[in-house]
Amino acid sequence: MDSIVALSLLASRTPLIHRAIMNVSNQPARQQNQPKPEADIAVSLQGVGKKYHDQTVLHELSLDISRGEFLTLLGPSGCGKTTLLNLIAGFAEADSGEIFVDGQPITSEPPHKRQIGIVFQNYALFPHMTVEHNIGYGLRMRGVSKAEVAQRVKDAMAMVKLDGLGHRKPRELSGGQQQRVALARALIIQPKVLLLDEPFSALDKSLRGSMQFEIREIQRRLGLTTVFVTHDQGEALAMSDRIAVMSSGVIRQIASPADLYQNPRDPFVASFLGDVNILPAHYHGKVATDIQLRLGAGLLSLPQDRLANPAHEGQRLDVYVRPEHITLESLHAGSVLSGTVINHVFQGDHINTFVDVAIPPMTTRHVVTVRSAGPGALQQWPIGSVAGLALPDEGISVFTPLK
Repeated sequence: MDSIVALSLLASRTPLIHRAIMNVSNQPARQQNQPKPEADIAVSLQGVGKKYHDQTVLHELSLDISRGEFLTLLGPSGCGKTTLLNLIAGFAEADSGEIFVDGQPITSEPPHKRQIGIVFQNYALFPHMTVEHNIGYGLRMRGVSKAEVAQRVKDAMAMVKLDGLGHRKPRELSGGQQQRVALARALIIQPKVLLLDEPFSALDKSLRGSMQFEIREIQRRLGLTTVFVTHDQGEALAMSDRIAVMSSGVIRQIASPADLYQNPRDPFVASFLGDVNILPAHYHGKVATDIQLRLGAGLLSLPQDRLANPAHEGQRLDVYVRPEHITLESLHAGSVLSGTVINHVFQGDHINTFVDVAIPPMTTRHVVTVRSAGPGALQQWPIGSVAGLALPDEGISVFTPLK
């Protein structure tokens, strides 16, 4: 990795992502996804596929979402997450497979008959309507009486903290208030499923954090099954019961935030979710239940489950290690790696220290990121100092190099 690119990329990461990752790291390391009884499944997708022209957007995807669960679809632009949300909502038609809500097939049902609420990325409020009329629109379209609409609008406005704003137009509201209107409009129809399509993208950083908290609290209080689409790692880690990481129309891994972060199944998941250092190594063999990797001038011993696939003697492998799991230490004979400190980036609640490391027999040099709490690293390891790098087995995964 070019050092300038690495520094720019990692320095731009927000403290929100770091705090979410720290919270994840304090959760149990591996939570197994046990099969759910059919009655506990709110949404089921079975072999759902979608093509646009000759391009396959979703590859016969299957997924069960538990009742009351907050599931996040996370992935880069173009991975298929919004298409999947649109298939559930009924705004797009699946080319194959079936979609069920509460055990009933809805694949052929029009959107207004699916009992699904949705908050769009741009909120999609009616500009000529007041807040009250926007929120009550879905009920009026369903023929609900004026008296009931009025009462339910009042209750919904109180729930999302919009009291006293009922006669305003959307243009008279802040971004956060507009989002609350969109949320109330989705909730007032008492949906079986709530869909959130990147609802925080238009909000500033501080408002985004508070709205994440509010929406999650409302979702928990109502016990409402929710599917959330985002490309923001911090949002996904902070809000989700489970995260489905997607790329190229497939789900690469689905698990709790803690399990995904600590036990990624493949290189894409490991590198997409949070920051990670990728170090070249070679397989050296086994000792009891541990594997040994030749990394630089030393040997690194890891539990066997850290290696995703079987390997043979001398095989080239990549070691993926989180920045917070690397420790700088005084250089000694047992140091697996060593390098020169080239920069520090202060991030408020943590420091990113960048170390220029040579890893023989490779000829390229690597900029390794070490993350530590507090300002101690600034004084202990000034720029230009030489340090050893200690790599514990925690937070490390080993994969075959990507081609």
